[in-house]
Amino acid sequence: MIITNSLTKIYGDKTALSIDHLEIPKGQCFGLVGNNGAGKTTFFSLLLDLIKASTGEIISNEIAVAKSEDWKNFTSAFIDDSFLIGYLTPEEYFYFVGSLRGIDKKEIDTFLEDYLDFFNDEILNQKKYLRDFSKGNQKKVGLIATFIGRPKVIILDEPFANLDPTTQIKLKQLIRKETEDQDVTLLISSHDLNHVTEVCNRIVLLEKGSVIMDKETTSKTLQELEDYFSA
Repeated sequence: MIITNSLTKIYGDKTALSIDHLEIPKGQCFGLVGNNGAGKTTFFSLLLDLIKASTGEIISNEIAVAKSEDWKNFTSAFIDDSFLIGYLTPEEYFYFVGSLRGIDKKEIDTFLEDYLDFFNDEILNQKKYLRDFSKGNQKKVGLIATFIGRPKVIILDEPFANLDPTTQIKLKQLIRKETEDQDVTLLISSHDLNHVTEVCNRIVLLEKGSVIMDKETTSKTLQELEDYFSA
């Protein structure tokens, strides 16, 4: 599904990312971990064509993301609150995202019914703009919007940050449910090693822009990661 070849991003004399080759197959829940500055967000930004690579390319479903916009038809993402529109209510934002994906308001209303427990009566029918919600509730809106239209690729950067423990547990349940569909490839970046090893079946560790570890998740993966970061 996603293939990177000779991918680098260089700023001046600093190499933010350098990945010779990486493949993420369709249906995988892929976890990306690393300290601040490791290159996680850079990789996602390149995958979403938000920045240009210095060398190399990313192919998503046989489409070079830097050369065509066709990948947008099957890709969704929530990187940070800049993906939201602050002057809209949650309902208006969901309708807006739906309109981009050819889904009418009635279908969106039906879609949202499946996430009422996740919203916990804090999102819908509040009669206020997204900019007036807490960071955690803004994130709830951004996360659920990524599921609209059943995209084939979903990219989530630090999805567990700013969420209370109950919502984190519910989010893990939602992620597991989404990835039961083998047509969905889900990429998650997270500083929370516990959460990412619980939901992802593959973990890639970045350090200073390079891949240090790439392995299938097992019962030993969390301890291996903790050992690496505590060394």
